[in-house]
Amino acid sequence: MARHLLQTQHVGPDRPNDAGGRVDVRLSRVEDGVDIQVADTGEGIAPEVLPFVFDRFRQADSTITRRHGGLGLGLAIVRHLTELHEGTIEAESPGEGYGATFTIHLRALDEAAEAEPEASRPPLQGVQVLVVEDDPDSLDMLSFLLTEAGASVRTATSTAEALILLRWIQPHVLLSDLAMPDEDGYSLIRTVRKGERPGSPRLPAVALTAYVRVQDRARAVEAGFDMFVEKPVDPDELIAVVSGLVETRRDRASG
Repeated sequence: MARHLLQTQHVGPDRPNDAGGRVDVRLSRVEDGVDIQVADTGEGIAPEVLPFVFDRFRQADSTITRRHGGLGLGLAIVRHLTELHEGTIEAESPGEGYGATFTIHLRALDEAAEAEPEASRPPLQGVQVLVVEDDPDSLDMLSFLLTEAGASVRTATSTAEALILLRWIQPHVLLSDLAMPDEDGYSLIRTVRKGERPGSPRLPAVALTAYVRVQDRARAVEAGFDMFVEKPVDPDELIAVVSGLVETRRDRASG
């Protein structure tokens, strides 16, 4: 039986889709953990879209310099963060114009597992990573994943900002989204490679994108990226790729 622990709300006009709207947030204790429920009176979700609402985005504008998105990556990121905590998330909506409800279920921590001391060194301890991503949600998620793995993370939201940072820092790995407005990730890596001096260590670079066609992968490698990771990223894959690039760079430096 659920026991409500917290309920808060933002109240505006009662009619769906009116400016202001209403958002209810409820935290409930259930038998094996807690449920976090967020309900709104917003635009709602069409029945044909609901089964795919946590999938990676599908953009009406498919160009890599898009300025406006469709579904975006937000809900896919929420799902991945929830799964990192071994939880589940569900979405419900009566239809367009009638709001939506999202329910996150998190299981209670196992006390024995929680008490176990850390037995191993974080896989990215001592590694500095520069993450370039114009989407705030994606940037936060990537920073969180890398920091949890022990990395020191610097961030940039554009190619121009990243190039300024690279004048002052020397990261071990560069992670860059490909789809950014104005100057995309291809432009960034070409500039980085052009500025590297002959004989100097090559900066390992990973391309991050939701475009998964073979030609997109080939173009990323041709532009100067070393690896290609699909978005939304799988945490274990991301950490393994970054760790592998760091080890390869160390082996080359000592060889």
